[in-house]
Amino acid sequence: MRARSPGRAGRPPRPRRGGALRLPAAALALSLVLGGCYRGAGDTGNEGENAINVLMVNNPQMVDLQRLTAEHFTRETGIKVNYTVLPEDDLRDKMSQDFSSQAGQYDVASLSNYETPIYARNGWLTPLGERAAQDTSFDQADLLAPVRKSLTAADGKVYAEPFYGESSFLMYRKDVFRELGLTMPAKPTWRQVAALAAKLDGARAGMKGICLRGQPGWGQLAAPLTTVVNTFGGTWFTKDWQARVDSSEFTAATRFYVGLLRAHGQAGAPQAGYTECLNDMQQGKVAMWYDATAGAGSLESGDSKVAGKVGYAPAPVERTDSAGWLYTWAWGVQKASTHQDAAWKFVSWASGKGYERLVGERLGWSKVPAGKRASTYRDPDYLRQSHAFAAATRNAITSARPDDPGVQPRPAPGIQFVGIPEFSDLGTKVSHEVSSAIAGRQSVPEALGKSQRLAEEVARAYAER
Repeated sequence: MRARSPGRAGRPPRPRRGGALRLPAAALALSLVLGGCYRGAGDTGNEGENAINVLMVNNPQMVDLQRLTAEHFTRETGIKVNYTVLPEDDLRDKMSQDFSSQAGQYDVASLSNYETPIYARNGWLTPLGERAAQDTSFDQADLLAPVRKSLTAADGKVYAEPFYGESSFLMYRKDVFRELGLTMPAKPTWRQVAALAAKLDGARAGMKGICLRGQPGWGQLAAPLTTVVNTFGGTWFTKDWQARVDSSEFTAATRFYVGLLRAHGQAGAPQAGYTECLNDMQQGKVAMWYDATAGAGSLESGDSKVAGKVGYAPAPVERTDSAGWLYTWAWGVQKASTHQDAAWKFVSWASGKGYERLVGERLGWSKVPAGKRASTYRDPDYLRQSHAFAAATRNAITSARPDDPGVQPRPAPGIQFVGIPEFSDLGTKVSHEVSSAIAGRQSVPEALGKSQRLAEEVARAYAER
């Protein structure tokens, strides 16, 4: 991920997200071309009032959406959807360029709870709350409260509607635990997890105790590390914008994270992100994995070697009651769009309860973009396929506290990030330093000393405002 300098012209840097499984770009593009609705970047010819342009991230759930659009949305509404589908980094660049200039090239775009409040504050998004309230089939009240709140700006208005949501939890091999006579606590602490990792290390040939992200990136290593920092009592910034990256609490959390990986973590930890840990867990190379709740669907899928063998526990804690993060891919409508009605119809369909049922019935319930609606977790068809992790996922999301994730007040919301435009650049730079410590190229104090200076630059800009 290319780093950006803090405070770039009001345009939020492109963050990398915390958990979606990706497809190779070439394979994805081919599948979308064959699907009939894909448009390459910049090829967005909008055919009058009955067409909209949607800028979309290239993850599997979005691919499913694209495949279902013509038959189940366009046929019913008469609205053609021209998709531009890009990898996250490219999407973030194109979206920020188009929305910040209000060029109106894209009517709808995939955005997350990181940038939604930032875009809303800059006046780039259309408020969607009133439309949602008037659309009786949409049922805004059904959205899980933390997800809905994360897409609500300081003015109290909802500016995006979720496509799916996630938190984080601890995944572990139940069968290996049984073989060793180990028990996962109902609410594990990180100290307990470290002790379990030591016992699980080498339980089977080539098996390591735990997998944690070590790959640089604000949404790779920095995301889970920040949840550990929170529960150890640390914070990136105090409420009055004092940088605290080299504080004793931040240092203790980072020492713990780095030490656990170096002692009992996966092979190649400094280069391992979400996808690598998912593969290691599926292939039996690790006994535990702390990461996004979205990973459970892949672990329990029909082609997974560990389906039925995995248990799910809350995100480990130390000084807080909960520690799981909160993330959602959502739909935002550009304020400059001249197709507001058609754009809302698309958002209402793609984020609606009817779409979830359509995916379950047509593609399989494991593919449902869940994590956003309470009704999903009452649906017997969905629960039959996801019973192993459904309750744990919902509990993780509903217990997430973006406004109060640690033990002290924060200057901006966010659990695995700080909700300011500069954080994607800062978090990525700091993660490079910590990843270097995981690789043994420098000590944790050395890494955080450099990181503190970077954080102080950001803090000064806000303290002076």
